[in-house]
Amino acid sequence: MKVVVQRSKQANVQVNGEIVGKIDKGLVLLVGITHSDTIDDVNYIADKVVNLRIFEDDDDKMNLSLLDVGGAILSISQFTLYGDCRKGRRPNFMEAAKPEYANELYEKFNECLKSKGVQVETGIFGAMMDVSLINDGPVTIILEGK
Repeated sequence: MKVVVQRSKQANVQVNGEIVGKIDKGLVLLVGITHSDTIDDVNYIADKVVNLRIFEDDDDKMNLSLLDVGGAILSISQFTLYGDCRKGRRPNFMEAAKPEYANELYEKFNECLKSKGVQVETGIFGAMMDVSLINDGPVTIILEGK
């Protein structure tokens, strides 16, 4: 499992020109699932995301988590995170999980985040989406499963 975490001041996702998910302060997650991922990876990454100390405290130090600041999550499925560009000029997506399996784990991931008391907005799995955000910082972190 691979997740690109972007701290944001505001973000939304549109499908066919309609906003389907929107947050204010929080995190935008681009979520990639590979065929070997398990529920253990889902739980590990969800816990890491909500407790990652990447928000500033009163001393301007990155010392606060999403839970500390009461932020929300915009979670976007992103199979292209597993694009392998080492050979040729066209990415190979063989490491991305099959859609049925990826969607199952993606849904479990979002439910796990919600169970930790976080508001979670999403795009639509498999749809062409337009994601807009104001990246705060910018702060961008890449997390991977164990």
